Amino acid sequence: MLWSGWGDPARAAELPGPVRGLLADLLGVRPPAAPAVRLEEVRLPAPALPERVLDELRGAVGPDHVRCDDEARIRRTRGKSTPDLLRLRAGDGSDAPDAVVLPGSHAEVLELLRICAAHRVAVVPFGGGTSVVGGLTPARAGFAGVVALDLARLNRLVAVDAESMVAELEPGLRAPQAEELLAARGLTLGHFPQSFEYATLGGFAAARSSGQASAGYGRFDDMVVGLTAATPRGTLELGRAPKSAAGPDLRQVVLGSEGAFGVITSLRLRVRPAPAARIYEGWRFASFAEGTAALRRLAQDGPVPTVLRLSDETETMIGLARPGEIGGAPAEGGCLVIAGYEGEASEAAGRRDRAAAVLTGLGGTCLGPGPGESWAHGRYAAPYLRDALLAAGATVETLETAAFWSGLPRLYDAVRLALHGALGSPLVMCHVSHVYGTGASLYFTVVTAQSGDPVAQWEAAKRAANEAIVAAGGTISHHHGVGRDHREAYAAEIGELGVEVLRGIKERLDPEGVLNPGVLVPGQSDSRAE
Repeated sequence: MLWSGWGDPARAAELPGPVRGLLADLLGVRPPAAPAVRLEEVRLPAPALPERVLDELRGAVGPDHVRCDDEARIRRTRGKSTPDLLRLRAGDGSDAPDAVVLPGSHAEVLELLRICAAHRVAVVPFGGGTSVVGGLTPARAGFAGVVALDLARLNRLVAVDAESMVAELEPGLRAPQAEELLAARGLTLGHFPQSFEYATLGGFAAARSSGQASAGYGRFDDMVVGLTAATPRGTLELGRAPKSAAGPDLRQVVLGSEGAFGVITSLRLRVRPAPAARIYEGWRFASFAEGTAALRRLAQDGPVPTVLRLSDETETMIGLARPGEIGGAPAEGGCLVIAGYEGEASEAAGRRDRAAAVLTGLGGTCLGPGPGESWAHGRYAAPYLRDALLAAGATVETLETAAFWSGLPRLYDAVRLALHGALGSPLVMCHVSHVYGTGASLYFTVVTAQSGDPVAQWEAAKRAANEAIVAAGGTISHHHGVGRDHREAYAAEIGELGVEVLRGIKERLDPEGVLNPGVLVPGQSDSRAE
């Protein structure tokens, strides 16, 4: 992973000259005053961990699995949000961990947590490093140091129960590795978020990820039938049947907890047969409202495609649904729907035909397989485009939310209005990214010219958008998580009593508060007295 951007450095590319010219003319984008620094120029704080603590950690996981070199620390500094990258590109490595520790088993994770709790060392569980909500930036005050607990060595397919269609996998597996291991047995998870190439299974669970094929395969938290988590107080073993009436489901305490309550060390996941056929195609609707109505009809009455997405007029015009072909929108305008069908060949084709009849009856025009196949080919390319825009002098970032169908138009208007109010005249694009019988998510992309302080510029816009989401009745996050960026808005969403419940869970499982301090739990003190 590129340390100061996204993905494979070999795939990074500059914006074409005409696109840079268009950004300058429409948004006033100008090249940044200074280029991004080199890795060796990043300013790091001196490691704070006492040598005796490092010795104990080496004893727990082996000396080769405790790293304190600059590159290891930089590569586990923050996540991949635009503010994260802007700070790192400017040479600010102030949030770097003091050490990177790579345990190889559940027992080693438990011992690591015991050591860190005893010495008041903050622990940040680290998977693919793809958080975009400040989920990897802990509070440091009051702690003896910070370690990144890298789960990369926990990367096995442990077992497959073919009769129950359940696979046990370790959390450090990156999604492509997991799919390759399962494909050898004719299986798939069907979880393909935009972060697919680099994110890990543990990260998917800890952030309640939702993949681009969620309409057909479900969200990642729907796939988790059981898990094991290590906490400073001991082990949680959760999930022993497909469904249970044995009290509240404690799996839900760990899912979405972002490493603040424990470290996931094993996942039991529902799997599906690998699809024999994949059919993707594009549809045009005259307006976002008409397209939204069509998606609602399919989500509620069926047949439901495996992939179902709708770009608004602006996103369709720009062509962001196909990042490799910016500007390649249908000449007649309108809004682009991407529909995909996966499964046995006859079943997928039959579902496609039935859905096509519904979409046609609601005013849709089929554009054929071209737009759908183009989207599928470029579905992981948007973060690379973000990096190119940053390098050209544009601030570009995304945010997402969700609401019931009846509240979706109000939420759409409120977020757009807030972003325009905070940024002047930005380019704001949106798509419906995930659908349910009762509602859907909205995913916004914002582009504007960088100010003299682009981090402060985006933080102000993000606050305005968060306030608008809360006021309009949406959820503060549909699939990115809470982290630090959404923590206070999350408090408004769940209310004072809900916050107290979260604090109670945190205090019981992590009495010293060493697990990802400052993340997720609203109002929690970032440090505790010695």
